[in-house]
Amino acid sequence: MNTFTVKKSLNNNVLIALDDQQNEVVLIGNGIGFHYKKKDIIHKEQIEKLFVLRDEQAQAQYKQLLPNIDHTLLDSIVKAVELIQKRSHVMLNESVHVALTDHVLFAYHRMLKGLEIKNPFLAETKALYPFEYEIASEIVEDMNHRLDIHLPEGEIGFIALHVHSAISNKALSDINKYSQLVTQFVDIIEEQLKIKVDRGGIEYVRLVRHVRYTIERVLKGETVDEPVKIASLLKKEYPTCYNLAWKLIKMMQQTLKQPVYEAEAVYLTMHLQRLYQKHDS
Repeated sequence: MNTFTVKKSLNNNVLIALDDQQNEVVLIGNGIGFHYKKKDIIHKEQIEKLFVLRDEQAQAQYKQLLPNIDHTLLDSIVKAVELIQKRSHVMLNESVHVALTDHVLFAYHRMLKGLEIKNPFLAETKALYPFEYEIASEIVEDMNHRLDIHLPEGEIGFIALHVHSAISNKALSDINKYSQLVTQFVDIIEEQLKIKVDRGGIEYVRLVRHVRYTIERVLKGETVDEPVKIASLLKKEYPTCYNLAWKLIKMMQQTLKQPVYEAEAVYLTMHLQRLYQKHDS
């Protein structure tokens, strides 16, 4: 049975403890500093709503953040992580505690100074990660209710990426890279096809999600069937969109450093042509 022995309380939400192998861990949970004291034994089955931070580097980073954060703000962040856990039903990547705390703390101090950073990837993030965006919306709404600031809509997009990182166990740097790739795609599509893409339109959402799943397939090494006859038809009937699709595919290959199969160009051409037709109609 896994047990934890409390060494000390850092604040109302954070304890330093030793696991049953005498390794130091950080226990994070809403109000646990009230419930457990030094030398108390905490059994594994008692910590459903607690989070255990085992990585030493993450522990050190988290401890550095704590002196700069007040109880109400930290309480909001802890509740945010609990919400992500509850809604996603998966084991979260423990790095979310450091990453989300650092981000929210930075955003909070910016807002207090009247500074707002625009989110250039908001529309793409909303289309790429609708489930995560929904959770992030709840988090921002709760924080705005609790705190003496008003986090803008752009913060929902930033926090949604942290949510996705936590539940997918993917590095935030990679997620940002893929989101930026999608944004670059849309910019090139607008330039090459000489259209203005409606970020609120269904065709845009379908295109962005298609690109997301293409990226995921490429990273997993998965293939899709290549419709040879359709490829020949598209190349002949829609050369502009077909050539553009290949340009985007080559960009994807360079960014992901993985081969992208020809069939992906065919399906991307279909999405581009639909987008183009929607604009002309």
